[in-house]
Amino acid sequence: MIAAGKAFLKRHWPALRLRTILLVVMLFAAAMPAIEAVWFRGYENTLVRQTEAELVVQGAALCATAEALWPVSGPVPPSVLRPTPDYGPPEQSQIDLGATPILGERPAAARSAAVSDPDAVAMAARLGPIFATTTRDTLASIVLLDGRGLVVRGPDHGDLSALPEVKDALAGQLRTVLRRRGNYRPSHTFEWLSRASDLRVHHARPILAGGRVVGVLLLSRSPRALFRDVYQGLWKIGLGGCGIIILLVALSGLVSRGVTRPVEALSAATREVAAGRGAIPDTPVTAAVEIRALYEDFRSMSGAIARRSRYLRDFAAAVSHEFKTPLAGIAGAVELLQDHFEAMSAEERNRFLANIGADTNRLSQLVARLLDLARADMARPDARVASDIDLPARRVADAFSIQGFEVKLELGADLPKVAAPAATIEAVLSTLLENSRQAKANTGVIAAGVDADVLTVSVRDDGPGVPVADRDRLFEPFFTTRRASGGAGLGLAIARSLIEGHGGRLVLVDTSVGARFEFSLPIAAVTGEAPQDAVKLHGI
Repeated sequence: MIAAGKAFLKRHWPALRLRTILLVVMLFAAAMPAIEAVWFRGYENTLVRQTEAELVVQGAALCATAEALWPVSGPVPPSVLRPTPDYGPPEQSQIDLGATPILGERPAAARSAAVSDPDAVAMAARLGPIFATTTRDTLASIVLLDGRGLVVRGPDHGDLSALPEVKDALAGQLRTVLRRRGNYRPSHTFEWLSRASDLRVHHARPILAGGRVVGVLLLSRSPRALFRDVYQGLWKIGLGGCGIIILLVALSGLVSRGVTRPVEALSAATREVAAGRGAIPDTPVTAAVEIRALYEDFRSMSGAIARRSRYLRDFAAAVSHEFKTPLAGIAGAVELLQDHFEAMSAEERNRFLANIGADTNRLSQLVARLLDLARADMARPDARVASDIDLPARRVADAFSIQGFEVKLELGADLPKVAAPAATIEAVLSTLLENSRQAKANTGVIAAGVDADVLTVSVRDDGPGVPVADRDRLFEPFFTTRRASGGAGLGLAIARSLIEGHGGRLVLVDTSVGARFEFSLPIAAVTGEAPQDAVKLHGI
């Protein structure tokens, strides 16, 4: 069911612009107070409870007055004479628009043959002016009942003891109820939205004298309706609404300049860059911090893509050039053999076949080294790798010493492990020492030391060094000064890719004697053994 609902929403969800979504969110946030006031009845419930609190205060004052003036016959219980030592807790509200049941209109008093309490009648006459003044100033209806629920002051006479609120009051309890207004007629257009418009709050309070209930004071009043306040303060609400709209427009402009416009500009620039034209625009000064970071990240990515594109273009041209020569030699030899095979001597045929074999071997070596370069370019750091520099350095030194080339080690004590496989370190050291040997150097030195959080390894020799004209292109693929002797010019390019693939760097250092290469690798975060290398590089 949930999956079906999600699928339906995906099919029918409209394509919205970011500025539209943000504007809708801000409008909804601005409208939340009005929604809460109308839908959740928060403000209206407060108005109803305020009416209840006013009736409670009026009833307390009038009941206190009646109790003080009420005649008491017989002995008065000590509990009545004893003053209350402390203030009691305030009376809590008993009604809530969302939970309190709404009763029907208060019915007329039932006919009764009983005679009202004379003391209550006398008290009604005595308190009449006070009741009249209170009704005039507060618009509250005041009905006085005797101890049996008979009306002694009110719009009609009879028995109201059957009402729930009167029953509780005769039992000595306060009671507030909500009832419908029978004569209600709406006077405003939107008054039907107010739940409290046709309600009336009824509050019943017992009158105590001589320790018993001698009467009940029944007060009622209509609460102040929500939309009556709205109509009375309509110009204020309109002014506030205009202010909110102006503020929303200003916020929309801020969001537009800080988010949507920069995103749209970056999106347009992305399409231009993807099409091979255009450039990344300057970062807008009004953009949000995250958008600025996005611009910088995109600019870095665009630069990396441009560099990679140039690299691939140059690499393709170099590969084409490197493959063109042996392929042309093979094609020429095959053509000559096809055209003049019978006229050639055996020696000539063998020479052409040898040339074809040599060019084929060169192509095979080029393919193998290209695969090595691709694997090196795809190398990624592995947090689980931790290798010592000592073991691969000693293996390389022993291997080159057998070839008549002396290799010295200057490794510091207690060197930390590096985050690179031992085979990678051995391959890079072998490439650098092989270059030294081919440059007719007699001695090579491998030194290592810790610099901050990296391990720096240097390889130097006593050969003729690298010519100044060749230093800028030394690490370019297919650049070699030994092409005549079969050099492919991929060794240093593979070595640099291997080092950079594990978070390090390989550079040529200026020196007055011989050649000096340095590469650095990050120190491993783990101390375990390095995992077995999965890739074996050809010819390194």
